[in-house]
This record gives sequence, C-alpha cells and structure tokens, in this order.
Amino acid sequence: MEIRHFRYFLSVARLGHFTRAAEQLGIAPPTLSRQIQDMERQLGVRLFERSQREVCLTAAGEALLPEAEQAVRQFDAAQLGAQRAGRGDVGRIELGYVASAAFSGLLQQQVTRFSQSHPGVVLNIREQPMAESPALVRDGVLDIAYVRTPMDLPDELVAMDLHEEGFVLALPASSRLNELPQIMAARLATETFILPEQISGTLAVAAQGGFVPRLGPQPGSLVAVITLVSLGQGVALVPESVLQHITLPQVSYRRIADSQPTSCLTVLHRRFEKAPAVMRYIEALRSGQG
Repeated sequence: MEIRHFRYFLSVARLGHFTRAAEQLGIAPPTLSRQIQDMERQLGVRLFERSQREVCLTAAGEALLPEAEQAVRQFDAAQLGAQRAGRGDVGRIELGYVASAAFSGLLQQQVTRFSQSHPGVVLNIREQPMAESPALVRDGVLDIAYVRTPMDLPDELVAMDLHEEGFVLALPASSRLNELPQIMAARLATETFILPEQISGTLAVAAQGGFVPRLGPQPGSLVAVITLVSLGQGVALVPESVLQHITLPQVSYRRIADSQPTSCLTVLHRRFEKAPAVMRYIEALRSGQG
C-alpha cells in the first residue's frame, strides 16, 4: 500500500460517501472505489459497509482509522521536514567569532536578524581564537567564522569583508606618552607591545615609525590585552571599537598621528559549501539582510 491509499480511506471515512470523497480528492468515483477495494484485498478485510445511501466503517475500518491518521500525519511531517531542511529553513550552524566582532555590534545585528527570519535554524555560537578559526572552518568544525583580516587563509575558504576599522593605542595611564599633544609612530620605538590576536596594526605602526617592534606577550582576548596594559606591561594597538566597550582603570586610548592602519572584520566560509542552512546565512550576509 502507498500513502495515497490511506488518504483515500480517510476521505471516505470522514465524509461517509464515495462520490463526495472523490470530488474532494479530485478523482473519479470509480477510481476511488477501485483504490479502496485494492486496499481491502491487500489487508484481507472489509473496511466499509456500503449501501446506496451511506458508507459506514466496519470494525476493521474503525481500528485502522487512528493508525491511518497517524501515518498520514507522520508522512506529511517528514515531507515538510525534508523540504524545510533542503531550503535551509532548519538545520544547525556552528559559528565562531573573534571578540572585536561583538564589540563592533555587527555580530549581534547579523545573528539576530538571521534568527528572526530562520527560527528553525539552531546557531551554536562561541568565541574562538582567531588563529585557529580558518582551519576549523576548513575542517568542518566551524561553518562560519568572524575574524579580522589581513591573515593567511587556506585556499578552501572564502573571505567576505564586512567592515573596515582603524586601530587605537592603549597606554598605561602612567606613560609619559600621555603628556604629548600628538603621538607619532617613531615615539613608540622603545615601547613593549602587548599583542592582540590581530597584529597587523602593530606591524604597520612600527613600519611607519621605522623600527622593529619589541614584542611582548600575546595573552589572547582583548580584555586580557588591555588588562596587561593597565598593569604597566606595555602598550597595545587594538581595534577602535574597544574604545566603547573596554574601560579599565589606569588605561588611556590615543591615536597615532602619522599612522592610520586598518583591519577588516571578515566572515570566513567554505568555498564549496553544501549545507542549506549555512548557505542561507551566507546569502543573508551578501544581501545585507544578515
């Protein structure tokens, strides 16, 4: 038997009439009668007592009715689930981000919009060390990663630039550099640089100032970087969005007068992505809806 047999059976059972059931189903009454007879032959029982005026369920039909209803419901649910998954309306996305993506507000904006338009997609979101993110996306541990470029990327990945941002210099409050009306890049030659995950700003400022930077620790998160600055362990070039979100005692922020390096908040994804839900997220970003 096929699912259509159950649909035919249920229509006749509900309407109690072959002709009306056939009209509802959009088939000819003789065709419906043959389908029900085929069903009865396969089951080896009669499902309906037929008269000229009405059709009534037999005991076997009464027993089959709830099972047929459940079978049709399950089939329809399975069909709908497969269709939704194929369209990317349901699924799961593993998403990693660098902290500055959250400080910029873009991560929250894009995740919120996507979740509202695709409530059936589960987003598993976690902060991820930026240096590890490209390999994790390539290997399928992450589907999407928010990082800061420039950085070296595997050929299997595509980088989608979202937002360019400058850097600011985080200084200990006790630093004599705070006394200067302007800080030129060359004045940083003797400083120790605490390194954030994205070090391009540090290298650009050192190149502008004509010196090789003295590199200090690279503690990981931006909060950890600013904490070391507050403890007098060095200075740091950090994304300017930090100004609005990380305020610690004994730290000041200044701009470099003769050097304005930038980095770009970027989304990484696999070049030949096949998962419908992930493809939907990428499409939303490209269309500006994410």
